[in-house]
Order: sequence, then C-alpha cells, then structure tokens
Amino acid sequence: MGRIVFFAVLAMLLQLLVVFSDYYWNDGELSRLFVEQETDRLADGVSGTAPNLAFTLPESLAARYARQDSGYVARVRTDDGRILFASCSDDCERRFLPLDMRPPNFWLRTIRPGKPLTLVGGRAFVAGNQTILVEVATIGDPQDVLSDVLGNEVLEHMIVPMSILLVLVLGGTLLSVRKALRPVRAAALAADAMDPFDSRSHLLTDGMPLEIAHLAEAVNRAFARVGELMKSQKVLTSGIAHEVRTPLAAMKLELSRIDHPRARKAEADLDELVRFVGQLTALARLDSFDRSLFTDVDLSEIASEVVQSLAPWVYGHQHSLALEGSARRVVKAVDGLLKDAIRNLIENAVRHTPPGTAIVVRTTANGIDVEDLRKVGRDRHDGDGQAQERSGGMGIGLKIVQQIAVLHGAVFTHTQTGHGRIAQLRFQDNPGPALIQPQ
Repeated sequence: MGRIVFFAVLAMLLQLLVVFSDYYWNDGELSRLFVEQETDRLADGVSGTAPNLAFTLPESLAARYARQDSGYVARVRTDDGRILFASCSDDCERRFLPLDMRPPNFWLRTIRPGKPLTLVGGRAFVAGNQTILVEVATIGDPQDVLSDVLGNEVLEHMIVPMSILLVLVLGGTLLSVRKALRPVRAAALAADAMDPFDSRSHLLTDGMPLEIAHLAEAVNRAFARVGELMKSQKVLTSGIAHEVRTPLAAMKLELSRIDHPRARKAEADLDELVRFVGQLTALARLDSFDRSLFTDVDLSEIASEVVQSLAPWVYGHQHSLALEGSARRVVKAVDGLLKDAIRNLIENAVRHTPPGTAIVVRTTANGIDVEDLRKVGRDRHDGDGQAQERSGGMGIGLKIVQQIAVLHGAVFTHTQTGHGRIAQLRFQDNPGPALIQPQ
C-alpha cells in the first residue's frame, strides 16, 4: 500500500514540475495570464449601471496602481471613451489604445521580450449593461506579480484537479488492492490458526479465488504429509520400544535363575532401565500427538483412578498415598495423558523421598497437586531425594509431565516446600488444547 501511495504522489509531483516548467518558459502565455489576472481584479472595482458607472480601486491593488512610480499603470474606460479610472497621465495615451477606438475583447503587446515582464494589454468586460475596457501595463514587474500569476495558475488548474484525481484514483486503487488481498489475509489467519497436532485441521477453500485456493490446497497437502510423518514416528517409537524391551525381559528372566545378591541388584537395575525406556518412548510419542483425541475429562475421576491403581505399589515402597479434595473440574484433555502425568508425579515422589513419606494427590478448582510430606525431624536431603535436589534439574518423568501440560494449555510447576516438594498442574480458565511447535 505504501508503495502505491508513494509512486502516486511522485507522479503528481513530476507532472506538477513538468507543467510548471512549461508555463514558466512560455513568456507569451505568462503575459496573457498576467493581463487576464490584473484586469479581472481591476474589473471588480466597477459598480453601478449605465450611464452612472463608477470605479473604486480595490485595496489589494492600491500598492500597485495608486502611485505613478510603482512600475504599474492602469486605465478603466467605457466603450464610448469615458474614463472611470487612470493611474497615469500622458503615458496612458502612448501605451493604451486611443479613446476614440472601439476596444477589442482582448489585446496584448509585449514591449520588451523576456523576464521580467514588460507589456501592455487590455480586456473588455460588461458591467452595468455597458461594455468597459480595463487596460494595464507594467515596466519590469517590480513587485513580481508573475509569481502570483504562476501560483494561481498552478493552484486553480493543476493542484486542485490533480488532487481530486489523485484521491479518486489512489483511493480506488487501494480499495481494489485491499479487496483483492482480503482472501489472502483470511487464508493467512486460517493457516496461523491451524494446529499441526490435529489431523482434522485444514484450510477451507470454499469461496476463495482460484489462485488463493491453489495455495490453500498446497498448505492442506503439506499438513497431510505432516500427519503421515507423525503416524510414522508413532510406529517407529513403538517398534524401538518393543525391540529394546524384548532383550531386557530375556535378560531379567535369566537373572531370576541366579541365586545371588548381585543378580537381584542387576534385576533392579534392569527394571529401572525398562522404566526409563518406557518414559523415553512416551516422550517421543507426545511429539507426534494427534489433538483430535481431546474430550471432556473430570480431573477428580482420573485422579481417583490413578490413586487406586498405584496405592499397592506405593505402600510396597513403605510410603502412604491419599486423595484429597472434592472440587469437580471438567477440562478438554486426553484421559490417558493426564493419567500418565499424575502417575509420573506419584512415582517421582516415591522414588525421590525417604521411606515413610506421605504422598497426597489433591484436586482443586483449577488443577491437580501432588505433594510429598516427609516426617518431621527427618532430613529431607538424604537418599535419592538428596541427589535429585542437588541436581536442580528435571528428570525425564517430569519432562513428560511438562510436555503433557503444554499440550493441554496448562501450567506445570515443581517447587520446594517446608516439608517436601509439591508439583502442580494448573489449567486455564478456558480449558482446551494449546498450539505448540514440535520439538
């Protein structure tokens, strides 16, 4: 838009410069315009009707025609030779037409060619039902009336009509361009709102111009290709998990036949490795997630299900597990992913706290909390918890929870409290999937 306005104004200025130059170097045209302008202004001073015509010199012209030494002279007379005004004496007889001569409608004589103007001329008018002749002459144009003549000509015959033309043409062009680009803008906004994690997301081409529809179809094909890549990534991660878990399960089976404390330690390490591989697979699958699976989920219900399923495992590790809160909150989410998030938080609390820690899952009006409350007087920095807190980092389990939170448009925090740690999932007031970029 800015370019259109710039070149339109530039074209106007160039045209103005060309026309101005043409006027300035045309002395004959300038002389004619000089006589027309000055006689028009002087004719405004004629009043009354025949035979009682009178003339009053306009105030704007008093500096030029009230004095005989100003370089300008003028005479106003009727067609029968009666003089209404004269700013000269004998000079008028030599420069103007004889009084007994019937005046023409317009006459001009150049005394000295070139600039400054030196000329004499006259023009006939009808005032009060009688023809009058207004005659003017200048010697050298000492007050530079020529500049005023050029200014009036440029303003009246160039700037005003060209400005109207510029506004109409420029306005029509801008409106046409804006109307032509409206489908492009609509397509851009629709493309910006597309969700790469939703296989149903695509651009609608109904009502689009043919050229924009081709672009929209190309974008839809690109998103379809992204969907195929996401499905391929799911298959790949599942295959990797299967290929890794099978030899690990065989190794654990062989170790179970060995009656030795080191074999039990190796079995525990294999269990951790299997869990780690499972978490890596889960994290990879989140990057190829399809958001079309979102449904209405009650946070209280899924928290209750996870607590019930993990309670035996938690008690087996000498911890306690409790569910608090009765607030009911329904959000747009994937049931399985939120369960994985709560499960990871509980498992993280169990693995990184000393025995006897109380783990509380709490549902609130805006999310879910998982807090570990360690026994009073017990050093909360011992065991695995000490290593976790010294690292200051976020384990892969918490990475998975954070990614799940981002997928659901929620906020995940994991902070230290006076009695342990608390992990919080906070959902927005308008729950729903958030648009994120694949990592």
